[in-house]
Amino acid sequence: MAPAGTRGARAAAPAAVLLVAALLVALALAPRGTSAALTCSTVYNELMPCLGYVQSGGAVPRACCSGIKTLVSRARATPDRRAACACLKTVAAAAAGGPYLGRAAGLPGRCGVQPPFKIDPNVNCNAYVTPKPEA
Repeated sequence: MAPAGTRGARAAAPAAVLLVAALLVALALAPRGTSAALTCSTVYNELMPCLGYVQSGGAVPRACCSGIKTLVSRARATPDRRAACACLKTVAAAAAGGPYLGRAAGLPGRCGVQPPFKIDPNVNCNAYVTPKPEA
């Protein structure tokens, strides 16, 4: 029988593989030829420090919040908002049904950030447009 410490690590391993696989699939399926400066690769690189929290909970790493803030600041134009939304929608769809989606969706609030899009497998990414400046 495996020691108690290694059983938990083995149980978390399939979840990690699932999330990494979802990220890779989303990257491969990302639309090409759009005018968005943000790519799924950029989105995932910014959010990679959040993976441990999404998998296991606990304290949100400072690097995770920094990545979310950077991503939100870079998603100012409509094409960027839609691109980031589409990347996160793909990952959310792969993680639906477990505790991962709830943790991921709650991250912006835990980091004190209001994102211009939701982390949800059913979100309409075409609804996210750049707000018009106030006159």
